[in-house]
Amino acid sequence: MTDSDSNQTQGATGQAPGAAKWERDLLSRLVLATLTEQRRARRWRVFFKALTFVFLFALLLTALPHKMGESALSVGRHTALVDLDGVIAADSDANADNIIEGLQAAFDDKGTAGVILRINSPGGSPVQAGQINEAIRKLRTEHPKTPLYAVVMDICASGGYYVAVAADKIFADKASMVGSIGVLMDGFGFVDAMSKLGIERRLYTAGAHKGMLDPFSPSEDVDVEYAQGMLDNIHAQFIDAVKKGRGSRLKNDPDLFSGLIWTGEQGLALGLIDGFGSSDYVAREVIGEKNIVDFTPQMDFYKRIAQRVGTSMANGVTHALFDGPRLR
Repeated sequence: MTDSDSNQTQGATGQAPGAAKWERDLLSRLVLATLTEQRRARRWRVFFKALTFVFLFALLLTALPHKMGESALSVGRHTALVDLDGVIAADSDANADNIIEGLQAAFDDKGTAGVILRINSPGGSPVQAGQINEAIRKLRTEHPKTPLYAVVMDICASGGYYVAVAADKIFADKASMVGSIGVLMDGFGFVDAMSKLGIERRLYTAGAHKGMLDPFSPSEDVDVEYAQGMLDNIHAQFIDAVKKGRGSRLKNDPDLFSGLIWTGEQGLALGLIDGFGSSDYVAREVIGEKNIVDFTPQMDFYKRIAQRVGTSMANGVTHALFDGPRLR
């Protein structure tokens, strides 16, 4: 073929052979890249679908009633365990509703030979502690053949002890801290600081004592006396609960209800506890069923967040300035 024929052929097709090959290679690379991207996108879709499934499955598990897990575990005779851990308060895991729910489930289970309430608490709300105390007494009346024993971990003080005295017996370690049978109310006074800073307090109330114990105003003797009366009244309720629960086991010691805290060894001598032992020991040697089933309610994630955020928003400012009566 002559040069003129070649030029005529190139002109007829509009492309040189090298240019056509380059376009084919480019097209192949584009197709291959598209397929690779599609495969990658498909893998990510599968991954996210799997992740969503796992997340939804986890939510389903947390939403299921805790009793489903218990019934599966509580086959045959066993010792039921309920943990009371931390400060006893409406916005904590150790709130009355939570603890009572666990105790109710433990007593209602037909395989329960005895119940252990394992306590590790410095105290807290006298209202919450009192409600748990009353619920334990009621459950023991409804289930007279099922004993309940309190087992103290590191500390069972004040409100924690208020709860423990409702048990048939209390066991602790020699080094555990028990007692602290007293009530406190604390806050701050900023009057002198405000005076030095030149800040004027403007408080308007309807009711002669509505501003009682306001931290930014001078304390009034009549208000302090009234607050002390409230503390004495709650203290008397606490003492009555201890005497009702411990009875003649208490020793006649003038410091017993002074708010002092005692070691487990001292507490045994004072009649505050009945013996030394762990949960395993009580299950094995006292109840006679070493198989322990945990009935402590587990609050789901969303309920926990909603409860804590809601209560914290309602009480945060009040607690920061003035804390009400506490058994701690």
